[in-house]
Order: sequence, then structure tokens, then C-alpha cells
Amino acid sequence: MAEKKTTFEESLKKLEEASEKLKSQETSLEDAIKNYEEGLTAYKECSKILEEAQQRVEVLTK
Repeated sequence: MAEKKTTFEESLKKLEEASEKLKSQETSLEDAIKNYEEGLTAYKECSKILEEAQQRVEVLTK
């Protein structure tokens, strides 16, 4: 069974959630590191999706 591809909006929401959790003063160091890692993963996914979209637009405009 094929894995569902994450959308930009889903990745952005994960990034925003990780960011909000990191701002909390009640977050332990371990949780902060976990949230940072989750945010970094979401950021990379957003960047990848945007890069792919940019490449598609460049192909269409040529």
C-alpha cells in the first residue's frame, strides 16, 4: 500500500505546533529537544515541497 504524501499545509501545521511547544516555559529539556527535532523535520518537508513546486512552475513558464 502506498504511503500518503504529506501536504505543505500539514507540514506547516506541524512546524507551527512544534514552534508553539518550544515557546512554552513549562517544556522540559527532553521535550524541547523532541519538539525541535519534529519542527526541523517539518521544516525540511516544507522546503522540499516548495522546491518541487518552484521547479514545476519553472518548467511550465518555459
